[in-house]
Amino acid sequence: MMYQAYQAQSDLMWPLRTLAKMSVPLLRDPGFGLSAQTSVRRIAAACRVLELAEVTHKRPPWRIDGVLVKGASVPVTEEVVCTTPFATLLRFRKAGAPPQPKVLVVAPMSGHFATLLRDTVRTVLQDHDVYVTDWHNVRDVPLAAGRFGLDEYTEHVIDFLAAMGPNANVVAVCQPCVAALAAVALMSEDGHPATPASLTLMAGPIDCRISPTAVNKLANEKPIEWFEQNLISTVPWRHGGGGRRVYPGFVQLSAFIGMNKERHVNAFKDYYRHLVDDEFDKAEVTRTFYEEYMAVADLAADFYLETVSLVFQQHALPRGELRFRGRRVDPAAIRRTALLTVEGERDDICAVGQTLAAQDLASSLRPYLRTHYVQPNVGHYGVFSGKRWQNHIYPLVRDVIHVSQ
Repeated sequence: MMYQAYQAQSDLMWPLRTLAKMSVPLLRDPGFGLSAQTSVRRIAAACRVLELAEVTHKRPPWRIDGVLVKGASVPVTEEVVCTTPFATLLRFRKAGAPPQPKVLVVAPMSGHFATLLRDTVRTVLQDHDVYVTDWHNVRDVPLAAGRFGLDEYTEHVIDFLAAMGPNANVVAVCQPCVAALAAVALMSEDGHPATPASLTLMAGPIDCRISPTAVNKLANEKPIEWFEQNLISTVPWRHGGGGRRVYPGFVQLSAFIGMNKERHVNAFKDYYRHLVDDEFDKAEVTRTFYEEYMAVADLAADFYLETVSLVFQQHALPRGELRFRGRRVDPAAIRRTALLTVEGERDDICAVGQTLAAQDLASSLRPYLRTHYVQPNVGHYGVFSGKRWQNHIYPLVRDVIHVSQ
């Protein structure tokens, strides 16, 4: 009933939100002679705040139309390489660019769309031929497409690397670090021709027993049955994935906002004040962030529950108990893929040491194929977005990739 209640509330708010969207252009139109009045600006600003606070369920555009390559602007177009019911392998093709190392950016499936990694992709695109796992909103995937769990996620990484061909590189961000490490281990053990040349794991929960964060502790406060009974709901039949069991994206969004409630409240207050004061450049920064942040994607129930159980509760990978379709995953099988692990000093979601654990698991790698880096003074998101990512972390990622070719 949780999803049905949310849908009913959303439907009830639709007329008010629509009225707010339609009112702003009229209130701000100088031709009506009202836009200079403070009271009118406040009403228009309140309408904008109501509009921005809407939870949406469609992927925002990537908005990557061009990139600088050796100082020259190169146009970028999106190309669908292959697609499944659950994801699209998307390539950012650069017209006329010289051959560059192929990189698969493995995006998290954690309640938001892959576009959350826009800054990551845009930065890596400068020196590489970039592909990304563009996950679909599971609430739009028909039941006939079957289940989607941790095995299916790992299988997508393997299949997408196969579609890209030999000598590609993997950059996994946050949650998919476990699946990416498992995929490379399986491919290495099989001698797969598309086994990647390098694997970069950034702020990922490889071993959550190390310096457990509030997120890790929360996952262990209740048995997995509690998560299934209280957080899993069924998609209403009006949507393409009607009847599918999911962990709703709006629930995950509520959890994220609850962790930093005061910060989000202040952000919306500032947004309102900037609009009233006609400080549109400052307001645009907030609007851009929250349009992305409020766009949510549901997670398949199987994937969510298996991730909580296997990664956060059982610690299956570091204990040598993680299995892929019944087959044990052995990171020690990785022998030729260079491994870079990156962590943020102030990461309160994935603490320092949790991603580094991958280095011990990949015990067959020679020292010259191992690199670890901790970025000072950044939290979780600073590992893969912002100035420190661009100026300090990315150059290291680029060097590991280029040396591996």
